Amino acid sequence: MSTAGPDLLYSEIEEELRSSVRALLAAHCPPGAVLARCESAEPYDLALWRALAADLGAAGLQVPEEYGGAGAGLRETAVVLEELGRSAAPVPFLGSAVLATTVLLACGAVELLPSVAAGTTTAALAVPLSTAPGGAFPGGVRAAADGTLTGRVTSVADASAAGLLLVPAVGADGPGLYAVESTAARIVRRTSLDLTRPLSDVTLEAAPARRLAGPETAPAALDRALLTGAGLLASEQLGIAEWCLATTVAYLKERRQFARPLGSFQALKHRLADLWLDTVGARAAARYAADALAGGSPDAAVAVAVAQAHCGALAVRAAEECVQLHGGIGMTWEHPAHLYLKRAKADQLALGTPGRHRNALAALVGLPGPVE
Repeated sequence: MSTAGPDLLYSEIEEELRSSVRALLAAHCPPGAVLARCESAEPYDLALWRALAADLGAAGLQVPEEYGGAGAGLRETAVVLEELGRSAAPVPFLGSAVLATTVLLACGAVELLPSVAAGTTTAALAVPLSTAPGGAFPGGVRAAADGTLTGRVTSVADASAAGLLLVPAVGADGPGLYAVESTAARIVRRTSLDLTRPLSDVTLEAAPARRLAGPETAPAALDRALLTGAGLLASEQLGIAEWCLATTVAYLKERRQFARPLGSFQALKHRLADLWLDTVGARAAARYAADALAGGSPDAAVAVAVAQAHCGALAVRAAEECVQLHGGIGMTWEHPAHLYLKRAKADQLALGTPGRHRNALAALVGLPGPVE
């Protein structure tokens, strides 16, 4: 058995991928364009999504080459999420390239993978975005004997951009995972805090469906997707924190008060130093989670719980500091700081809150939980 520890460093290939994604986002996803899109009828940048998915192959990073993917892995997927968090990019990457793709891989539904990996089909996992790994199998949708699905799922991420829904449902023989064309469902967008990742309610009324997995496979496949999503979401939260920190430092170097740069005041230096230190820790936690998931480590659940417990809270604090230390301009709609605060707060509630992950961590490592 290998005794090598986790690899927290970025490989040369991962850095090259980062450079490509960052260049694409800089060209097609500047803050002004994201702000303008938030006020439009189409919050997703589908042209950017096609470029990211098809031209860079980012949608299929974790998909093996024989199924049309890049044959890379979750470490590379995490790098993409860092950059998407750094730009608050309005693309359905989390829903399609992470959650839905992981479900398809875990189910062995390989015939659906090529189109999802190529970005020609955008998929979404029909569970509330707040669903945490390790919970009970969802029971909001029922599967009839004729294979149709009836029920309702609220607050589904990326459903409004999806052509394919992957739906957990319970039938006479127990839980299962089903594929449903989005045209067979009623998808209604909700008013979401995060304008760059809309949530939708999905209603199914005797919708035709194809079963991908039955009781033997479905619960484990769904939990694997939720655990993977939670672990990689930490990388997006890291990207949010890094953008907020870098943007705030740059602003405080330029903004002057009493004939001095604001950044020269000791109180502000201390706040930024503390934030930098916590961001370094978040990078280690997020990389550990991505590495553990990519390598199938038995400690993956622990790594994910640690990453989410730390990164979820840090991203919110970094965004709050960004808004406050920018002063009046930070409170305006024209400045993009509010986009990062909203994304950070929504991410903090997604796939399990930090408190939920701390409780899970206590159980995993044999520590007593909170006293009731």
